[in-house]
Amino acid sequence: MATLIIPPVLTSPRDDAAQLYKAFKGFGCDTASIINILAHRDATQRGLIQQEYRLMYSEELSNRLSRELSGDNKKAFLLWMHDPAVRDATIVRQALSGVVVDLRAATEVICSRTPSQIQYFKQIYYTMNGVYLEHDIESRTSDDHKKLLLSYVGTIRYEGPEVDSALAERDAKALYKAGEKRWGTDEKTFIRIFTESSRAHLAAVSYAYKSKYKNKLRSAVKSETSGLFRFGLLSILRCAKNPASFFAKQLHKAMKGLGTNDAALIRIIVTRAEIDMQYIKAEYRKKYKKCLNDAVYSETSGNYRTFLLSLLGPNY
Repeated sequence: MATLIIPPVLTSPRDDAAQLYKAFKGFGCDTASIINILAHRDATQRGLIQQEYRLMYSEELSNRLSRELSGDNKKAFLLWMHDPAVRDATIVRQALSGVVVDLRAATEVICSRTPSQIQYFKQIYYTMNGVYLEHDIESRTSDDHKKLLLSYVGTIRYEGPEVDSALAERDAKALYKAGEKRWGTDEKTFIRIFTESSRAHLAAVSYAYKSKYKNKLRSAVKSETSGLFRFGLLSILRCAKNPASFFAKQLHKAMKGLGTNDAALIRIIVTRAEIDMQYIKAEYRKKYKKCLNDAVYSETSGNYRTFLLSLLGPNY
């Protein structure tokens, strides 16, 4: 469930555009008004506001936001203005080909999305950049990590709940033989099963593995692999079993220790607020005995904090 709160009675996109223009005028920027409008509109509504703003003022709203805002608040707002597929394509493109390459961010997004989401944002990726996602993965990643991502974005997987328990047991046995049972690791088997399986099937494989070999598949992946390849496999596995738990863990890591990984904090909150942030907040409290809103409040400040907390919804 989403945490985005939309007013029961909405002003028109044209009125919203006019109010935003008013917030931009004069000395300084009325950021509170901008948050009050844009942090409480869904992707369709934000798209309509952008259309109206363009028609009324002959300017892209995103360009004006970019000039008026700064720092992490600017980054969060600009990402929020995209629809989900464009947003994913933007994040992955920047992560693979930006000034600062962030392969972990690209891996997180790719390995946490459903097959249909991946196929859609792949189309958007090519339309936006004139290059295929596979090309950028090929040129920016390496070794088993590259093979995993290329296979994951290139394979059409079943998205339903049905599972063949016999096949799940065979795949669990194959993974055991490819990892814990042998000297060295057969990475090809891990890549094949993790990239060809539906989420429901991989969850069943994990259950069968634990039942038969008295060890968690997650633990086997950790002991048999390393680096970004390990992170990709674990991301796929955790999202197959419980996506909200996966994102709760990533948020905790972003705020753990000295300093905050604001890029990760923005990426996860902005991309999940309209999808499953209610579940993520529940998992966060369950795992870390703390409200996510409180954690974000303590790690952020100013308008940036206000915007993220608006997307997170009520504190509980």
